Amino acid sequence: MTLALIDYGAGNLRSVENALRAAGCDDLVVTADTDVVAAADRIVLPGVGAFGACIGALRAIDGMEQAMAAAVQTRGVPFLGVCVGMQLLATQGEEHGVHAGLGWIPGSVSAMVPSAAARVPHMGWNDVVPARPHAMLSPGEAYFLHGYRFDADDAADVLAKTQHGGPVTAAVARDTVIGVQFHPEKSQSYGLAFLSRFLEWRP
Repeated sequence: MTLALIDYGAGNLRSVENALRAAGCDDLVVTADTDVVAAADRIVLPGVGAFGACIGALRAIDGMEQAMAAAVQTRGVPFLGVCVGMQLLATQGEEHGVHAGLGWIPGSVSAMVPSAAARVPHMGWNDVVPARPHAMLSPGEAYFLHGYRFDADDAADVLAKTQHGGPVTAAVARDTVIGVQFHPEKSQSYGLAFLSRFLEWRP
């Protein structure tokens, strides 16, 4: 099983790589090669930074979006988006202007609104509460760091929520695609268990 960890200058690449290896991934390739991505058995898209910069960097790799679609949408390869990698699944992001996302899970990414009860960015440990049963996700605590939120158009795509001044999407999923707002690589035993399940996931 070859896992392609996409390298597009997304910031947290090495920590995600180390966590995947610690979770038991023996055949991991850190790559910006579209042929490798198109042929991979699993794909992980990490991400730290602004939505517009990240989707721009991904699209700057000629053919990468098409390679991802060929693997995930045509062959049904399991796909994991982490933090901004999850947000890029949306139809659009509204950080520093409006930018078109991948559109794999319809929805929008917009700024979180600070309040007396909830500072922005949302940073630190928080509960992950599943919204529906799913083989990939269990209740627990994970580490979050984000100032923008993913609001899915279809509630059925929301896999889990957390609370930060109200409900916030913690995970989304559709078919062979899953995205998490939290950082598995920073979430200690909970995160490693999650990544181990991804390595075994047969959607």
